[in-house]
Amino acid sequence: MWGLVRLLLAWLGGWGCMGRLAAPARAWAGSRGHPGPALLRTRRSWVWNQFFVIEEYAGPEPVLIGKLHSDVDRGEGRTKYLLTGEGAGTVFVIDEATGNIHVTKSLDREEKAQYVLLAQAVDRASNRPLEPPSEFIIKVQDINDNPPIFPLGPYHATVPEMSNVGTSVIQVTAHDADDPSYGNSAKLVYTVLDGLPFFSVDPQTGVVRTAIPNMDRETQEEFLVVIQAKDMGGHMGGLSGSTTVTVTLSDVNDNPPKFPQSLYQFSVVETAGPGTLVGRLRAQDPDLGDNALMAYSILDGEGSEAFSISTDSQGRDGLLTVRKPLDFESRRSYSFRVEATNTLIDPAYLRRGPFKDVASVRVVVQDAPEPPAFTQAAYHLTVPENKAPGTLVGQISAADLDSPASPIRYSILPHSDPERCFSIQPEEGTIHTAAPLDREARVWHNLTVLATELDSSAQASRVQVTIQTLDENDNAPQLAEPYDTFVCDSAAPGQLIQVIRALDRDEAGNSSHVSFQGPLGPDANFTVRDNRDGSASLLLPSRPAPPRQAPYLVPIELWDWGQPALSSTATVTVSVCRCQPDGSVASCWPEAHLSAAGLSTGALLAIITCVGALLALVVLFVALRRQKQEALMVLEEEDVRENIITYDDEGGGEEDTEAFDITALQNPDGAAPQAPGPPVRRDVLPRARVSRQPRPPGPADVAQLLALRLREADEDPSVPPYDSVQVYGYEGRGSSCGSLSSLGSGSEAGGVPGPAEPLDDWGPLFRTLAELYGAKEPPAP
Repeated sequence: MWGLVRLLLAWLGGWGCMGRLAAPARAWAGSRGHPGPALLRTRRSWVWNQFFVIEEYAGPEPVLIGKLHSDVDRGEGRTKYLLTGEGAGTVFVIDEATGNIHVTKSLDREEKAQYVLLAQAVDRASNRPLEPPSEFIIKVQDINDNPPIFPLGPYHATVPEMSNVGTSVIQVTAHDADDPSYGNSAKLVYTVLDGLPFFSVDPQTGVVRTAIPNMDRETQEEFLVVIQAKDMGGHMGGLSGSTTVTVTLSDVNDNPPKFPQSLYQFSVVETAGPGTLVGRLRAQDPDLGDNALMAYSILDGEGSEAFSISTDSQGRDGLLTVRKPLDFESRRSYSFRVEATNTLIDPAYLRRGPFKDVASVRVVVQDAPEPPAFTQAAYHLTVPENKAPGTLVGQISAADLDSPASPIRYSILPHSDPERCFSIQPEEGTIHTAAPLDREARVWHNLTVLATELDSSAQASRVQVTIQTLDENDNAPQLAEPYDTFVCDSAAPGQLIQVIRALDRDEAGNSSHVSFQGPLGPDANFTVRDNRDGSASLLLPSRPAPPRQAPYLVPIELWDWGQPALSSTATVTVSVCRCQPDGSVASCWPEAHLSAAGLSTGALLAIITCVGALLALVVLFVALRRQKQEALMVLEEEDVRENIITYDDEGGGEEDTEAFDITALQNPDGAAPQAPGPPVRRDVLPRARVSRQPRPPGPADVAQLLALRLREADEDPSVPPYDSVQVYGYEGRGSSCGSLSSLGSGSEAGGVPGPAEPLDDWGPLFRTLAELYGAKEPPAP
C-alpha cells in the first residue's frame, strides 16, 4: 500500500514540473502474503525533462532533449531504461542507467513533425518489467527555414480591354512549408514587383486586379506582371518567393471600320457575264475575330442595278461583281457609294461609334468585240404540214452591236436538222422548208441557227429556233385494231356482236367525230350502228346470217368531218360458230365441215402416228447408210497404195493474199522467154487455135468424157480467167512424175504441142493414167 502511495506522489511531482504524456496503466499485484485485487489502475511516475526538439539544431551532438525517471529507481543501479518506437536507436538514444534521451542528428519538421516512442523501466538483472510501457511524443519545433513558393506558376490570364479599374484578372496562391500554427513563419503577404501602374494585387488573398482604366489592346496587347509572396508577415528577415503573370488583353469591338481611301476605281469589259469579279474593297478594322467582321452594301440605286457586292468567306473584304450584262454602247461608266458596317456591335461601346464607313466607287466599262446579237432570245415559228419545199417559215434577224452596218451570215447547225427539212437564206436569215413535213411523224423541230460576222468568223452567236408543224386533215380514219370476231349460230336477232372503234391520226380538231356506215340493203347479213362517240356497234340483223364454212367479211365505211372530209373502208371478219349453252364456242363452221367428211379426232391421231413412224424409219435408214459410208471411207484412207488424195478445202482464190505467199508456188518455167513470134496474151481467150492431135483412147467412156470436158473448158470464151498463168500456181519441182494437172494438156503457148511425157516408164501403178492421156498401150502380158 505504501508503495502505491509513493508512486502516486512521485507522479504528481513529475506532473507538476513537466506534464503527463501517457495514459494510466495497470499496477502490479499486492505484496506477497497480503491478499488483494489482482489488477489496479494507477498512474505512472515518469519525470520528463524535455518535450520538444528544435529543427535544424546545429549544436554539439548528441543533444539532450529529455530524461525518463521512475520512483522505482532508488539509485542503486538496478533499473534499466528502454526506448522503442519511431527513430529509437537511430535518431533518438537513451542512457539505460540515467534515462536521459539524446537526439543524434538534426531534424527537419517539414519531413516529419513528431515522433511517437515507447518508454519502459526493467530490472537490469532479470529484464523483468518494473513498469508497463508508456507512449510519449517528441515534437519537432518549427523554425522559418522554407521560403514561399507558387506551385501553379507561372500564370497566364486574360482580361478584356477597356476594363474598369478593379476588374479581377487572376488569383495567385503561394505555399509556405513552415508550421502555420507556430509564429509567423507561414504568414504570407503579396506585393507587385513589376507591372505597375497597370495592375495591383491584394496583399492577403493574392487577387490581381486592373489598376488603370481603358487599357487598349491595339496599343499594348500583353503585360508581364511579377508577384512576390513574403513570409513573416512581410517583415524584415522573412523569406520570399515570386512568380510571373502574363496578362493578355482580349479584344472588344471598340474600333469602327475605316476605308483607307475615299475613292476606288475599277474597269470591266462589257462581255463580262453576271457574277464576274470586278474588284475588292477592304475597310480596315484593328479589332480581331468576330469584332472585325463587316458587311458591305451599295447605297445608290444606279450601282445596285448593274453591280452587287458581298463579303468574302473571311468576312473582311467586299467583293464587287457584275449583276447584269453590261453594254459599252449604251453606258460606259457607273458611279456609286459603298458602305462597310460591323456586323457585331457591343452596346457598351456605342459611344466610340458609329461603326460604319462610306467610300465612293467608279466602274469604267471597256469596249470588246461582241458576237452578233439576235433580236429575240428564242424564236417560235409555225408551218402547215404537207407544204411544198421552199415554203417560207419565218425570218431570223441579228445585228453587230459594235458595227450595225456589218453584214451577218446565217446558217443552220447540221446536228440540229439531221433530216435536212429546212434551209436558211445566208444573207437574209429567212427559213424555208426543204422537204414536205408530216405532223403525224414529227410535230416539233428544234433548230440552232448560227449568226457569224463576215468580217470576223470568230464572232458568232447561236439562237434556238423552234418550228411547230401545224396539222391538216390528211389522214383518213381507220379501225383502232383488226377485228376478227364470231357470232353463235343460235344468236337472237339484234344481238351485239362487237363494238368497233376508230382512230384518226390527225389532231383532235380534225378528228373530233368519226362516222360509221355498214352494208346497206335487205340482203345485208349484219348491221352497223354508229354510236356517235368514235365507235360503232356490229349487230345481228332480224334475219340471221345463213351458216357457211367461210367467215363473213363485213365492209365498214369510215369518214371524218375535217376540211376536206376523208373516208376509208375497213373490213371486219365474223365467223358463225356453234356455241355451248353458256355461250362459249364449241366449234366453228370450218371444223364442222371437216367432221362431216368423216375425219374424226381418232382418225386424225392415227394418221399423225403413221406419218411419224414413217419419218422415223426414213431417218434411221439414212443414218445407217451414212455410218456404212464412213466405215468404207476409213478403209480407203488406210490403203497405202492410194496415191491421189481428194481435198475438200477450198482456197480463197486469187484475191486471198493473206493465207500464203503465192510467189513460192509460181512456176519458174513460166518466166522462160517466149517462142519467136508475136506475144501471146494469157488473160484473154486465144483467137486462133491449133487443132489438137487425136490420141488413142483408153477405156472408151472415160477417155471420151475427159476429152469432152477439157475441150469445153479450153474453147469456152465465157469462162474466166482463160487458163492464165497467174491463176494456177506451181506445184513443185524435182518429181519424176511432173505435173498431174490436166490444164497443160491443152494448147501450149504459141499453139505448139509439147513433147510427150514418158508415162510408160512410171510403172504399173500409173498404167491407167497413161491410158487416159493417150499413151501407148503396153503389150499384153
